[in-house]
Amino acid sequence: MRPIPDDLARAVDEWHATYRQLAAQPRTVLRRRLVKLSGEVLFHPRWHGRRTPAASALYAGGYRARDVSAAS
Repeated sequence: MRPIPDDLARAVDEWHATYRQLAAQPRTVLRRRLVKLSGEVLFHPRWHGRRTPAASALYAGGYRARDVSAAS
């Protein structure tokens, strides 16, 4: 499997950080940023319109990295 491109990994990391910020403080600027990042991730040339194991790994990795104890 080819490695995840740096720009895609950066966009996913920023997406998760923005989502956490938006959950804590709903702001229009954060919603717009989330939409922009979603497009970058979803339409990245790496995917070519298909869901790959690498895409699943990116999303699963971001979810596991989340601190669930903070939600309690």
